[in-house]
Amino acid sequence: MILAKTGNEALAFAMKQINPDVVAAYPITPSTEIVQIFSSYVADGLVDTEFVAVESEHSAMSACIAAAASGARAMTATSSQGLALMHEMLFIASGLRLPIVLCVVNRSLSSPLNIHCDHTDSLASRDSGWIQIFCEDAQEAYDSLICAVKIAESIFLPVMVTIDGFIISHCLQKIDVLSDEEVRSFVGEYKPNYNLLDVDNPITLGPACLPDSFFEHKRAQAEGMYQALAVIEKVFKEYEKRFARQLSILEEYQTADAEVGILCMGSTAGTAKVAVDNLRKKGHKVGLFKLRIFRPIAVKYLQRALKNIKILGILERMEGLSAFGGPLFNEVRSVLYDETKRPIVISYVYGLGGREITPEEIEEVFLELISLKNKRRKKIEKFRYINVR
Repeated sequence: MILAKTGNEALAFAMKQINPDVVAAYPITPSTEIVQIFSSYVADGLVDTEFVAVESEHSAMSACIAAAASGARAMTATSSQGLALMHEMLFIASGLRLPIVLCVVNRSLSSPLNIHCDHTDSLASRDSGWIQIFCEDAQEAYDSLICAVKIAESIFLPVMVTIDGFIISHCLQKIDVLSDEEVRSFVGEYKPNYNLLDVDNPITLGPACLPDSFFEHKRAQAEGMYQALAVIEKVFKEYEKRFARQLSILEEYQTADAEVGILCMGSTAGTAKVAVDNLRKKGHKVGLFKLRIFRPIAVKYLQRALKNIKILGILERMEGLSAFGGPLFNEVRSVLYDETKRPIVISYVYGLGGREITPEEIEEVFLELISLKNKRRKKIEKFRYINVR
């Protein structure tokens, strides 16, 4: 069924079809509409969800943790400062191996105050133990949220599904939705790893964990993240088999013979595809790599996909400040470091605070990369900005 929905509406609609047991939420622009729309589904009796209106995002994640630990399927949504306020609780959710699903509408972090898109909020939480999925458009957001529930409950790790604020969250597009029955059949019944309310099988949850055991606890948690890519791939393949919807960990566009590539995440991939098409018509061998799964980092996928690229531009919607380049640049460069065949990698920071990036600007990046591809690696400046005054 084809419907016209914004990114926020698509996520709220997917949540309705999933029908979680608990949604605890506090509003923040530009994610407010997700829980606002979902609350109307609750009020109209279209879901069985217990909706908990809390006093802060910290409390929202705390309530989701309590619900998930008590055997409930729990979800919420937030942005920017809200995700930052949740930061403490993100580590607790992942450390307790709770399959909470969080919709994040990407927005810059203050200061100065800005309500528009960049990826600072999600990437600031990259090492909190959450799987991170970045979406190009509302259709991907809808499909990814459904898959996220199955991924989280298969590996017992929390998942955040992100969309770009206003660019996707508030822009209308056609999306192809499944029936409620299809969605609920796919995600299945939640079978918790443990349940605090199971009085016949009492457990201790979140006790003090001292030096004699803390290291082993974190090592086990890390192993779950190491195994997550295989689970994600399996869920994506099952989704494609059942509904003919293709999702990938790393999407490639016009890369078969590409010598020059750009890698990005989120809505910019759609803009970059236009730039690739324009340059292909002029005979340039360029291609796009869209990274959908940022956590866990897709090591083998990146190494395999980028081995024949001579030079790669990383488009990042976050300023790394004191780092040598942005976080995506550092991750990808580290993944490629020991590879015999690896591209020159250059970081391009763009679009902070919602500043627009155009196909023409991405074409300029490609052309700059083409001009640099035969230069000595050490002679090339590795960190640049796009469209900054």
